[in-house]
Amino acid sequence: MGQYTLPDLPYDYSALEKAMSAEILELHHSKHHAAYVAGANTTLEQLAEAREKENFGGLVGLQKTLGFHLSGHVLHSLFWENLSPDGGDRPDGALGDAITEHFGSFEAFKKQLTAATVGVQGSGWGILSWEPLGQRLIVEQVYDHHGNVGQGTTPLLAFDAWEHAYYLQYRNVRPDYVTRLWDIVNWTDVTTRFTTATGA
Repeated sequence: MGQYTLPDLPYDYSALEKAMSAEILELHHSKHHAAYVAGANTTLEQLAEAREKENFGGLVGLQKTLGFHLSGHVLHSLFWENLSPDGGDRPDGALGDAITEHFGSFEAFKKQLTAATVGVQGSGWGILSWEPLGQRLIVEQVYDHHGNVGQGTTPLLAFDAWEHAYYLQYRNVRPDYVTRLWDIVNWTDVTTRFTTATGA
């Protein structure tokens, strides 16, 4: 059975300095993200042992733990690809049109995703997602890694609002960190995810 592995970043730790320091990025990737990968693998082993022994007394806790670590791995993997030292500006084409259609304007969307990310209570994420049933873009506010998510939605753009993502550099001023994230959004990656999610 295959194990989850920590992905390499598509840039150096110092590449995103206009929004986050090399120290934060290295700690975030090599320690925090790595811990979610290890946690997911360990929990899968524990689930396999529970099946083998037919001992399901701790199943609920193991399922929650797997959801936490696996979603942390998935969202961080997305987050790294969503960022680029050459990012910023705004999308055009089909994604730009869809943002205007579903939010009224890019500026309105930007304000909503910013507010969702800044306003996370405790730890979590602000996420632009595709909701397939309604065929629309939505902004989701995710608690921890996996709570408060629309079932079946596909995340396209994720902003990490956990303190480990910014505290060493921005202290408790989360809004400043979120503002700077917009300068490094990799819209090419987000557009590719949008195209895949919509089947366009």
